[in-house]
Amino acid sequence: MENITLKLTGMGCAACASRIEQAIQKVSGVISCNVNFGAEQATVQYHPKQTDVGQIQQAVEKAGYEAFPIKQFDTELEDQEKTIRLKEEKKLRQKVIIGGIISIILVLGALPMMLGVSIPFIPSWLHNPWLQLILTIPVQFWCGGRFYKNAQKALKHGSATMDTLVVLGTSAAFFYSLFVTLFPQVLIAQGLTTEVYYESAAVVITLILLGRLLEHRARRQTSQAMRQLIGLQPKTALIIRNGQEIVLPISSVAVGDLILVRPGEKIPVDGEVIEGSSTVDESMITGESIPVKKQAGDQVIGATINKSGSFQFKAARVGQDTVLAQIVQLVQQAQGSKAPIQKLADQITAWFVPAVITIAIATFVIWLSIIGNITLALICAVEVLIIACPCALGLATPTSVMVGTGIGAKNGILIKDAQSLELAHQLKTIVFDKTGTLTEGKPTVTDFITVKGVSEGNELNLLRLAASIERYSEHPLAEAILRYSKAQQVTPTQATEFEAIAGSGVQGNVEGQWVQIGTGRWMQELGIATEVLAKDQERLQYLGKTVIWIALNGQIEAIMGISDALKPASREAVNALKRMKLEVVMLTGDNYATAKTIAHELGIERVIAEVKPDQKAAQIAALQQQGKRVGMVGDGINDAVALAQADVGIAIGTGTDVAMAASDITLISGDLQGIVTAIQLSRATMSNIRQNLFFAFIYNLVGIPIAAGILYPILGWLLNPIIAGGAMALSSVSVVTNALRLRNFQPVDKS
Repeated sequence: MENITLKLTGMGCAACASRIEQAIQKVSGVISCNVNFGAEQATVQYHPKQTDVGQIQQAVEKAGYEAFPIKQFDTELEDQEKTIRLKEEKKLRQKVIIGGIISIILVLGALPMMLGVSIPFIPSWLHNPWLQLILTIPVQFWCGGRFYKNAQKALKHGSATMDTLVVLGTSAAFFYSLFVTLFPQVLIAQGLTTEVYYESAAVVITLILLGRLLEHRARRQTSQAMRQLIGLQPKTALIIRNGQEIVLPISSVAVGDLILVRPGEKIPVDGEVIEGSSTVDESMITGESIPVKKQAGDQVIGATINKSGSFQFKAARVGQDTVLAQIVQLVQQAQGSKAPIQKLADQITAWFVPAVITIAIATFVIWLSIIGNITLALICAVEVLIIACPCALGLATPTSVMVGTGIGAKNGILIKDAQSLELAHQLKTIVFDKTGTLTEGKPTVTDFITVKGVSEGNELNLLRLAASIERYSEHPLAEAILRYSKAQQVTPTQATEFEAIAGSGVQGNVEGQWVQIGTGRWMQELGIATEVLAKDQERLQYLGKTVIWIALNGQIEAIMGISDALKPASREAVNALKRMKLEVVMLTGDNYATAKTIAHELGIERVIAEVKPDQKAAQIAALQQQGKRVGMVGDGINDAVALAQADVGIAIGTGTDVAMAASDITLISGDLQGIVTAIQLSRATMSNIRQNLFFAFIYNLVGIPIAAGILYPILGWLLNPIIAGGAMALSSVSVVTNALRLRNFQPVDKS
């Protein structure tokens, strides 16, 4: 399967997005498609052996729109798109200005008719229908030309959009007025007034264009976080080749290049420091404001800022492989996805425009049959067409998702998709892995206790045998034992028949002796007696240390006490989650006594210990079966299955790529406070979406009946088409503006 992101052009409303989505999904080989009206993009997953990008583009073109693939993290393309958007905005602004000037003249001419009194400073010739016709033509067909073009395109493909409603409404007002201008005697013969409504058609088009302009500007701000991320990428790099310093475009940097970074400069790509030292501001990537010290052997991230010194580093990841490029790609995918809450709005949007046209026709027929006044019936029908706004429904969710995921990225929180963003606010239980998540993940051997009677020389030999086995293991505890043996100047040797038993320990043959290192539970399963060091084990566990047993030829010889310091933010994060009324659980493979001691220090009341890696997912499932929405926080390979099982998997960005791939949310910096921020951001985003949907639904549910004249029999009041047009224009703007309030989001500590 492959994924492609397509830039879409020609969309006028959410109905357009729905039609494009349906057209793409009909292509053989397409697995899924999400069209984001707010971002004007389609994210498509397909089988490359069954279809290709060309066929998908053809499907979009047949639906009446255009699509072209966009490269992830393409700064040049982003600049080009920005230029195109600004040009479109400029043309739109020109039409609004011209339409506005003409509309003011037309409204002034119509004021005496509207108010029923003469106004001295307004000359009567301004109300001349022929003058108004001449003034209205450029507004109707030049300013409003895009509506006719899009409506004609939709009609050609057997569908209707919001542009169709605008064209029907304003054309009805214009051509009715034209008929009155040309044949006034027909209405006079029937006892009807010969009033024209040119000003309504012109003002409505101008107001809708003004709404589009404001919406265009506001939507541009919703993706501001994404553009800021892309803009972090420096344009050039200072490369050292053959002893010469050469400034090259960032696209020319290759893996293995030696790059010089001076104070105040941005680091061009990801790599490893070779020479020199400095402090680096990584806040734009991790959200951490404190600069990080870098020296030889340390990793540096592209787009971060070198602060104090200068250094040379070797490029390790360039182009789309850099951390920044991957972050941008993840954010783009999230912004192109759909939240489950959007499904209802999509279903309504699918039949919204045909339903409005039906209501408008029914309104015309009913009023004409009841009152017999074609003018009143026509005005009510026009108002229904003009006031209806499917755009507000289509923009309600995606704009909030775009802003929310962008805010998350700026705070070092990568959200996989809109569904993950929605589910995070529903979590009731947060399950933490211990090692590397709540702790630093850098365990240290603090105690090495042998059975009585073992001499110092034999003690070092035993340590050498243990190190010889652990050198083949990737477990963090193995690294701790190897560091300890190195500090004791012990050199490990070769081992054979090495075997790692997940969640238990390791074993192998060293110089003809069978060495087994692991948990006390495993030793008991092997039938090896552990009573000889049981009291020492209890003492170490009471101190919160992990106890590792060492057996030689089936007999216990020693135990090790290994301590792993808690992360500074662990206690604060746990307390913050508890204040948010969330249940906090520790899930670990460590023994219960050690886990309980650490949990008590953190304020965690529920502990699930001595769990093997392959059993972690089952523990998550057990919690879910209790009716709980579960979030799992982990960092290692053995957490990947549990992360996938959880309703929301939260990976520590400093952990493994496998854990990050299996997760729904990634904390780039590894700061557990990011969990609190992610949940609060989810709650704020969902609240914003509900506000948008409520406003969009209420606006249409109330506005359409009022436009249809439901208040006329009661209050004798009809909605002016100009007011209807203004309301429609402002409805979409209001939704997007409300979504932009999310940019002011700040994590709240409810202590």
